[in-house]
Amino acid sequence: MKIEAWIFGVTTVFLVLVSPAYWFITDAGDSGADWTGTSALVMTTLLCAMVTLYLGFHAGRMDARPEDRKDGEIAEGAGELGFFPPYSWWPLWCAATLGIIVFATAVLAWWLMIIGFVLGALAVSGWIFEYYRGDYAH
Repeated sequence: MKIEAWIFGVTTVFLVLVSPAYWFITDAGDSGADWTGTSALVMTTLLCAMVTLYLGFHAGRMDARPEDRKDGEIAEGAGELGFFPPYSWWPLWCAATLGIIVFATAVLAWWLMIIGFVLGALAVSGWIFEYYRGDYAH
């Protein structure tokens, strides 16, 4: 995973350089700086930095994969690849409650936002603890 972390790290550095350059280039025009493009570039920079940190953290904690080593064989990559969760309804309910919260913010219905946060807490709790009960408990 070190290679992937380096790729995202280089992308993050590139975006750190490009974001202010974009701001200054668009600010030179008659209409002023472009807030939409600049904020999109800044958010993309932060997302790439998040992925870089995640991959770098896990690359340091795990052994080198066969595809990361020069002497790795194809047969070494055979076998179990990890845990893949079964079908779950919880992401749907999490997205629905986020939709309620965003809608409540758009129409300034604070009472609906509170309901959305309560339902969202229930949905996130269900998603986190779904493997502690039922058929898939372990």
